Amino acid sequence: MAAVKVLMFGRGVIASIYGWALEQAGHEVEFLVRPGRAAAYGDSVEMELIDRRRGAGKGRGPIAWSPRYREELAPDDGFDVVVLSVGHHALGGAAEFLAARIGHASVLVFGNVWEEPLDAVAPLPAEHLVWGFPQAGGGFDAEGVLHGVLMRRVVFGPLDRGRPSDRERAVRDLFASAGLTVGEQQDIRGWLFAHFVADVGMHAEALRVGSLSAMIGKPRSFREAFLISRELLPVLRRRGVDLRGQRAALTLLRRPSWLIAAGVALATSQVPLAQVSLAAHTDALAAEPVRVVLDALAEARRLGVPVPRLERGAALIPPGVREAVAG
Repeated sequence: MAAVKVLMFGRGVIASIYGWALEQAGHEVEFLVRPGRAAAYGDSVEMELIDRRRGAGKGRGPIAWSPRYREELAPDDGFDVVVLSVGHHALGGAAEFLAARIGHASVLVFGNVWEEPLDAVAPLPAEHLVWGFPQAGGGFDAEGVLHGVLMRRVVFGPLDRGRPSDRERAVRDLFASAGLTVGEQQDIRGWLFAHFVADVGMHAEALRVGSLSAMIGKPRSFREAFLISRELLPVLRRRGVDLRGQRAALTLLRRPSWLIAAGVALATSQVPLAQVSLAAHTDALAAEPVRVVLDALAEARRLGVPVPRLERGAALIPPGVREAVAG
């Protein structure tokens, strides 16, 4: 396909991995960063990447890559696609910033969502929005090296459960051009909420053991995480999510917790693909994981759903951290 002009909002893990992949496919990719960040980031990024597009977990690295940064954005800058992949708690601020600056661009909302999707990214125009979810992960180590995983599949879905619009098809084609397989979710709203609930259990248990990385190889930790997430299934039901329709997304929560936990713990201790997605996450008190836990708890309380395991996890968040992330 012809080269597409793509703007990645920020230079986080997901933006970096997919930005690199799209650039390698011949597209024009830039990263919008806060004033002063371009100089702080320097000229290059080093990556160690498990690239599943190339087969069963084949490694790539070290990759020395020089992203192109910009610190300002105007409507006439001519971007075709803006990829918005930030923590769910930052979506509102990012959407407000972008609303008057996107020009004709489509905006791919590419990550966790817990509010009603259109509310989460108001005031972005609904007709410009594309909904998807990345199948990549990892983190930056203390030296700034990105250790990541890029899965072959990426998930998209129309919010109205109809046929994809022209904008949605164009964004799917963009990602397919980078060697990615497009997976369709007819109920993307339900899928996003189900994925969020799965994350809640992981982050709540990480508060007890210290971090996601500390859970590697520990069946007890994964079992507790699955049980915390399972408490939230009634929340999904009361929000109108068809749990049967989300059977695939909720597989780990529906099988015997001890059995699944043992298998996942073994995988994280022996399979590099599973290790990488957790190993770099060493801070359970970072803003996004704390907000994932607190926002899920607030919704459970609002709907009158008892979640004692989640309550115990949230109680481990220091008051000062609660105040900081709330601000």
